[in-house]
Amino acid sequence: MSLAMAQQCNTSGRMPTIFLPHGGGPMPILGAPSHKTLINYLKGISKSVSKPMAILAVTAHWEADRIMVSTAEKPTMLYDYYGFPPEAYEFQYRAPGSPALAERALGLLAAAGIPAAADASRGFDHGTFVPLMLAFPDATIPVVQMSLHKSMDPRLHLSVGAALAPLRDEGVLIVSSGMSFHNMGVFQSNGFGMGASSRNYKPSEDFDSWLQQAVTGSVGARRSELLAAWSKAPGARECHPREEHLIPLMVAAGAAGADAGRTDYSDWFIGTKVSGFMFGG
Repeated sequence: MSLAMAQQCNTSGRMPTIFLPHGGGPMPILGAPSHKTLINYLKGISKSVSKPMAILAVTAHWEADRIMVSTAEKPTMLYDYYGFPPEAYEFQYRAPGSPALAERALGLLAAAGIPAAADASRGFDHGTFVPLMLAFPDATIPVVQMSLHKSMDPRLHLSVGAALAPLRDEGVLIVSSGMSFHNMGVFQSNGFGMGASSRNYKPSEDFDSWLQQAVTGSVGARRSELLAAWSKAPGARECHPREEHLIPLMVAAGAAGADAGRTDYSDWFIGTKVSGFMFGG
């Protein structure tokens, strides 16, 4: 870690870690009625945490054969969705990158024996820019984007979080962006994007209840063991046929260590129960 970065990240308190639901594509920033409570939650995040020196954004929409960390000084935009109005492809989030933070993160991962590499070209995907446009709209806080490992191994991602935990004492807010429920077939059958559904999907309620208990009812190694075995929970595979939107939670929980977790958001979302969590803070 460079002296300049150490000075920049010198803060008096430890930052929390957050797992937040980012909604469907650009719908939160388009103001979709089906996303009303989620939009309000995202807008309130900056009021619930101290202003970070930088943000490490772990996105469900970037997978690689090793953990990738963005090093661009001026990240571009990646509109990784389709079928939306023209304005959805004109949004800009002009937060600067932080090569120094990226270097620090890569160093921590290397020290933990976790394969990782730099990416100087990838732009902000919607897992990053959509929630941050609402949570930190002034776009002045440096943002470094990080991928998932394509294995989707929960234990690996818990270890990634643990390796990155020192960043919390350096003024860095770790924001893990995904969805606690992500089954597109269910969303579509419930009229995705057309408004609140009157059909509540029971497996989502079962899984959400288990997930909230796992996150808030234990800490440290016990919590990690529960989350690592998430696929055995009630309704798990009905809620996550593929788990890329849940795995960012593992990074946030791993970085939390012995800090308690709390449910920061919970509501019915297009007929499914969806929650977000904060650790520490």
